[in-house]
Amino acid sequence: MTPSFTPARRSLTKGAVAGAIGMLFGATPAGAAPHGTPPPLRLPAPSGPHTVGARTLYLVDSSRNDPWEPRIGVRELMVTVLEPAVAGRRFPRAPQLTAAAAAEFTTYGPLIHPPLPPTGVDWAATLTHARAGAPHLPGRRPTLLYSPGGGDARTMGSALAVDLASHGWTVLTVDHPGDASEVEFPCDRPGRDRVRPTTLFGPPDAATFRTMLDTRVADLRFVLDELGLERVGMYGHSAGGAAVAQALHEDRRIAAAANLEGYLDLMDGEPLPVARFGTDRPLLLAGTDGFRDARLDRSWDTLLRHGGPVTRRQLDDAQHWVFTDYAALVPQLHHAGLMSTAGRTAMVGRAAPRVTVPAVRALLRSFFAAHLGR
Repeated sequence: MTPSFTPARRSLTKGAVAGAIGMLFGATPAGAAPHGTPPPLRLPAPSGPHTVGARTLYLVDSSRNDPWEPRIGVRELMVTVLEPAVAGRRFPRAPQLTAAAAAEFTTYGPLIHPPLPPTGVDWAATLTHARAGAPHLPGRRPTLLYSPGGGDARTMGSALAVDLASHGWTVLTVDHPGDASEVEFPCDRPGRDRVRPTTLFGPPDAATFRTMLDTRVADLRFVLDELGLERVGMYGHSAGGAAVAQALHEDRRIAAAANLEGYLDLMDGEPLPVARFGTDRPLLLAGTDGFRDARLDRSWDTLLRHGGPVTRRQLDDAQHWVFTDYAALVPQLHHAGLMSTAGRTAMVGRAAPRVTVPAVRALLRSFFAAHLGR
């Protein structure tokens, strides 16, 4: 069957993943033992007409302390800016992970996502299709912010962000240090290493998840404050999807948001305010048949009952991490014998990336073009 985004069905599917674990770290059985030469993992090329430039911002919020490591004394964020840029090959392609970040991910990636191989992959070798330092094209254009899933760094959303930028948006991918697998900073600071790994493992308890969500919303709003942004779009995956939906409820500067399979309730079942009160601005709820469960239906239905500009879509033959770079990377690992078939299916489903990657890209592009322009 050829997968496509369709209005979501109301029935549950046998492939649904346990909610709490899947939402934060997605613990699933380990894949096949790695062997052979490390595969040259490649991210899919963008589909838009523009060359994309990449630059990195280091932002410090001195009004907040870090919730996961109080010794730091401030809340630090790393942001990648992806935007239409001057064409030319004189600027190098930006890596998905730097060598230092890749070294940490080699350790922490398989702990966060057990199907990933613990050895046999050169994670520093993967390049994005953005050009580091390429001058941006002049002109004003809409801005989108991306919040990754719990346990993932902003780098695992590179391909979708670059594709959106290639179609004319400025895209900011935002890390949430402390629950991201690893975040590399440009400077030293007491209380952390230069590359800061996650401090969270396993499904969160109710208090941890509330802190996690509140911190992410505050992080996103701080980026808007610091950069003087108005009328933006936001999209996020899993915990990031919950955060952007709640940020839409709290901040009128957000004109539209896309929640890519994030629950809209707390761990105790209490609906988030955005679900409890509804929204008057466009909100996309995009999910997969493989991850769908009773909790997701219940929290999303709470919002949908209010009516308003809320749309639900579902990608069939797919799983939770199909909204991230794993959609392209996991099938390559599977083909190389570094992951089992069960591990691949648990992370991204059975559908081929030639189907799922364009489907996810088209859904996000059409949603933001309709509600934010470009």
